[in-house]
Amino acid sequence: MFKILAIDDDRDILTLIRNILQLDQHLITVHDQVHQLTIEDVQGYDLILLDVMMPQLSGFDFCSTIRDAVDCPILFLTARSEEEAIVQGLMTGADDYITKPFGVKELRARVNAHLRREKREKRPSRQQIGAFTFDFDLRQIWIDDLPLQLTKNEYKICECLARNRHHVFTREEIYEEIYGMDGNALYSTITEFIRSIRKKCKEHNRMPITTVWGVGYRWE
Repeated sequence: MFKILAIDDDRDILTLIRNILQLDQHLITVHDQVHQLTIEDVQGYDLILLDVMMPQLSGFDFCSTIRDAVDCPILFLTARSEEEAIVQGLMTGADDYITKPFGVKELRARVNAHLRREKREKRPSRQQIGAFTFDFDLRQIWIDDLPLQLTKNEYKICECLARNRHHVFTREEIYEEIYGMDGNALYSTITEFIRSIRKKCKEHNRMPITTVWGVGYRWE
């Protein structure tokens, strides 16, 4: 049994989500007023389903607010399918998105896929890789004792590349590491994540990710 939080201003959608996910014995908490929630209200869950288009406060803005304090997967619920909107959402720190209207099988499969990945045993310890210090338990990276402020998926990309230093990963391989085979995000989000990571590293005069033209990326 997992604890799941669903946030949507449409109460019928919340009822549908509760009924579907209870089939897998999950414990579902629902809220229809996102602007009333505090960071404490969203902590302690194994997964969060978050609507994008809500009055007073959008799902994008709320995700940006809570992402640093919430380590669980965040999945957007959205009726918007434009690539720019999807990329914007994923760059705020979400792990995936589900397009409305969604079916029973799709919702169950996507939620349970993310829960399975989060259950995987995490390799502990702290490791120095070049100029970067990785703490695999805390999912944090430091450069010269200064923390690198990364989103969850940006960190995943850095860990994947750094653990396999000098190996060249295609964009598709990085995508599968982040979202799995059943991911619903866009491949172009990987390019945006890489660009964001480079920008943040450049502020520390470091550039660890190299582009191998026509192939992919590697950690130097």
